[in-house]
Amino acid sequence: MMKVLEYIEQKKRDGGRLFALLVDPESHTPATIRSFFGATGRRPAHLVLVGGSLVSRPVEPVLRAVREMTDVPVVLFPGSLLQLSGEADALLMLNLISGRNPEYLAGNQVTAALMIRTLGLEVIPTGYILVGGGAGTAVEVISNTHPLPERKKEIILATALAGEYMGSRLIYLEKGSGADTPPDAELIRAVRDLLTVPLITGGGITDAATADKLFRAGADMVVVGNAIEENISLVKEMKRVAESFR
Repeated sequence: MMKVLEYIEQKKRDGGRLFALLVDPESHTPATIRSFFGATGRRPAHLVLVGGSLVSRPVEPVLRAVREMTDVPVVLFPGSLLQLSGEADALLMLNLISGRNPEYLAGNQVTAALMIRTLGLEVIPTGYILVGGGAGTAVEVISNTHPLPERKKEIILATALAGEYMGSRLIYLEKGSGADTPPDAELIRAVRDLLTVPLITGGGITDAATADKLFRAGADMVVVGNAIEENISLVKEMKRVAESFR
């Protein structure tokens, strides 16, 4: 079976695009997951990311329900060490390179490394860049870091390139959950022109037209969560847009 990273890289080489559905385990129970995916079908997106900034209960029951209801890779997108589980196919090993909080640069990663090895997860080193320009997001508050201002393009470009040079296999540039605007397409284009690794973007994306614009700018994967929770019909539109790039 193809590894998740191989799948993403192959899609990039082929000129395709991926739509990832973000599931916040704080917003769901196993019952609501079964209801949600019962309405969307077993392949609503190309991948399902599971994770969030807050943790009030174990993530595993939700993960098991997602695995039960879908036939696509399930990838942990952890906002906390408490969101680790062997129920997923892979883990985005996030390094918050836009901030300077040492816990999110190396501390949490060191703490979790041996446990992750024990869980047997595919680990995907991911440079995570939070950009701002609007309302404060959950990521900003929980991580105690400030987003890079969107208008400071050179700093964002240097950060993304540094992430690749330091070994990240993916660069994830996003506005964060609760963002009032999506990432700027021209910024995505500029970052894409510098990188050789796949580029993921998300946050503030509320319609298929915006996703299409970001794909055209060079995003290899677009991640959508909150907007789909509010309007489940967006799932089909987002996937259709991604699959138009072949």
